[in-house]
Amino acid sequence: MSAPSLRARVRTEMIEEIKAVARRRLAVDGADLSLRGVARDMGIVASALYRYFPSRDDLLTALILEGYESLGAAATSAAAAVPEADYRGRWIAVCAAVRDWALAHPTEYGLLYGSPVPGYSAPQDTIRPASTVVLLLSDIATAATAAGRLEPPPLPTPLPAPVRADLRALVDQRAQAEHLTADLPEDTLARVFTSWTQLFGLISFEIFGRLEGTIDARADYFDYQANLMADLVGLPNA
Repeated sequence: MSAPSLRARVRTEMIEEIKAVARRRLAVDGADLSLRGVARDMGIVASALYRYFPSRDDLLTALILEGYESLGAAATSAAAAVPEADYRGRWIAVCAAVRDWALAHPTEYGLLYGSPVPGYSAPQDTIRPASTVVLLLSDIATAATAAGRLEPPPLPTPLPAPVRADLRALVDQRAQAEHLTADLPEDTLARVFTSWTQLFGLISFEIFGRLEGTIDARADYFDYQANLMADLVGLPNA
């Protein structure tokens, strides 16, 4: 494979510089990002950016995709570092990796999980990378189910039929798209989804200052909550 041309290398470097400046601008202005502001920080005219990002939404999409990919890579790496049969350990590792990433990248986390950006609608190609964490959690539950190791406690409230149908459709769609043979019961997926929303709600409370004056032992509290989520799903202790 031939090396990239000088023009291609310069373009790549310029795109990376624009994204780096945009991330710094996000830290100051939040999601109120403008190409004009980025161009001003770079000392160039706004029209020069249009060759790389035709609109603000294109730049936002690039930042969002990069954020999801970085978060997903951190979670995937954490899961891979734990023995495959240690289902609970992998679950806790994924949860901890998401929190660690969020604490290290609060601006990017805010872009992904904070208030919606006015006038911006995320394109379809952001859906898959945005799903990495919940798919990892689902895969752990699926593996534990296949191994006969899942021991979920009884739920006091039955899963409503319309929700069960939605979850069944999700399981079937993924199985068909990825040629999966292992099945995940709707009740188990409901527990995973509950834990997924709990995970990001917990992290959002910490990132956005909602725990100030209430919980000081943040790491211990998070670990406790992650284990409660594992209990809900029915993941066994190693």
